[in-house]
Amino acid sequence: MVPILALMSRQFSSQTSRSHRSSRRGAERKKALCLCLVLAGAGALFSIGYRTSPAFAQAGGPSSFEIQTTAFKPGGDIPKKFTCAGANVSPALRWTEPPAGTESFALIMDDPDAPMSTWVHWVAYDLPAGTRQFPEGVRKGDGLQGGGRQGRNDFPEVGYGGPCPPPGKPHRYYFKLYALDKKLDLKAGATKHEVEQAMKGHVLAKAELMGRYGR
Repeated sequence: MVPILALMSRQFSSQTSRSHRSSRRGAERKKALCLCLVLAGAGALFSIGYRTSPAFAQAGGPSSFEIQTTAFKPGGDIPKKFTCAGANVSPALRWTEPPAGTESFALIMDDPDAPMSTWVHWVAYDLPAGTRQFPEGVRKGDGLQGGGRQGRNDFPEVGYGGPCPPPGKPHRYYFKLYALDKKLDLKAGATKHEVEQAMKGHVLAKAELMGRYGR
């Protein structure tokens, strides 16, 4: 009787051990399957996000496209000459070669530190693809020498309006140049909003320059 009970005990222990091993293997397989599904889902989301990323599509990816000026250093102080406290003339600007396929340029200068909301100082668009610079003191008015148009700023005037902040902490002024794959063909005196809406989906590259001014 004792041998029989011992044999039955060993069989039960063996079956229990096999059952536990099988359960562990099943649990491990389930964990592995869940991990694969999570990784696959994350990969799909990354792939979708990359393909539709507005920032990548709008900026055109990495680029050496740059805008420069001799009037002030990047991030430096804008001289009084280019502000409402001085001659209020636009600084000379120049830029590097744009990406292939560029058909026109658009330029926007604004102040995100203005008291109520971002203040627009300069809008220009439909600059010919061969343009590589703006001279100092671009005249106010719709048409531009060499081609292109100027839009309406927030003063409101058509053309350049220099920095004119209230007394206090210096404001930042951004000169943003866009290389576009088409002409916008907007009406005379278009606003910043109208230019931004028209160039959606057509920006090949963007170059930016920032200067500061306070009084």
